[in-house]
Amino acid sequence: MKKIAILPLRKGSKSIPGKNKKKMVGRPLFSWVLTEAVFSDLDAVYVFTDDEDILAFIAKEYYWTSKVKGLLRSDQNATDTASTENAMKEFAEYINYDFDILCLLQATSPLTTAKDINATLNQIEMEGKTAALTVVNTHRFTWNTDGTPQNYDVFQRPRRQDFEGLLIENGAVYATTKKAFEATHNRVSGNIGLVKMVEESLVEIDTPADWNIAEALLISRLKKSKGHQRIEYLVLDVDGVFTNGNVWYGEKGELAKTFDMRDGMGLEIIRQNQVEVIVMTSENSDLVAQRMKKLQIKETYLGVKDKYSFLKQLMLAKKSSFAAVAYIGDDVNDLANICSVGWSFAPANATAMVKQHADYVLTHEAASGAIREACEKIITYNERY
Repeated sequence: MKKIAILPLRKGSKSIPGKNKKKMVGRPLFSWVLTEAVFSDLDAVYVFTDDEDILAFIAKEYYWTSKVKGLLRSDQNATDTASTENAMKEFAEYINYDFDILCLLQATSPLTTAKDINATLNQIEMEGKTAALTVVNTHRFTWNTDGTPQNYDVFQRPRRQDFEGLLIENGAVYATTKKAFEATHNRVSGNIGLVKMVEESLVEIDTPADWNIAEALLISRLKKSKGHQRIEYLVLDVDGVFTNGNVWYGEKGELAKTFDMRDGMGLEIIRQNQVEVIVMTSENSDLVAQRMKKLQIKETYLGVKDKYSFLKQLMLAKKSSFAAVAYIGDDVNDLANICSVGWSFAPANATAMVKQHADYVLTHEAASGAIREACEKIITYNERY
């Protein structure tokens, strides 16, 4: 069965301007669910948007997977009053209904995982449902506007462990068969299956307060998922890690950056201790390329904006995991990796947000021995394995 997803995004947002592109844990909001979709059982995921900046971003950042595709959404289906169903219908007609299962994903539900997506698809593939959606089992007591209880007896208030509670739609994942969607043009219809997600996934991002809650929950989940083992890979940012963040510019552009020779020796030593060195930076810099060639770091990736998804696919290609990675970063675009890898480091002069969440704050500053210090710590750590 051909299983595809639509991730509809609008350029306009009244409550949080530029919401879909705003950075949550250092990544654009929409990229959280998009990355999970890439690593799910879906055959393709279409970002359907009227924002050409987003289309350009995914074309550049997700070149490593054939699953992600961008399509331009019409203006009439990207207004405040346009329904999601209308966008789904436009999309389905655009691709000539070339699917067996259509999955609707929502960028405002960043806690969605590949597991949740797969479970929703399985309701159709394995359980024979015509549609499915994600819900949360909440143990809340609800009331009618006339002051009468909806789901319990006030004189026999149940204990939480004895109370079945309510299943509430959390707006994260929906799936439908082609036949059902052709008949109803609705995200779910017919024999509908339910997939339970964790209670915190009820948070949808409609207000600035929602944003702060979702970001804190996401950081907490990343940290709780950390694994620990022997470190096999050291992944480094460049500006603010190799360098102090300063750049000298002239009429022809970038002229010079400052590197610490002790860091180079530290990387040579750590490679002798069977730790592979990888460099990943958001900048496209000839100076950096030359320096990494001098250091004989073959795996140097320039111009990587979405470092989390790139590192995830890189570890998958190496048949490894985040648990085997040590990461050194200094700014918010490193934050998702800082919170996810087996052991994360921040130079002494990193941003406050990164130092708050790093596993270890180095005593040395960037371009003043921070990398050398981290290398020594990793070698000592690996001796126990």
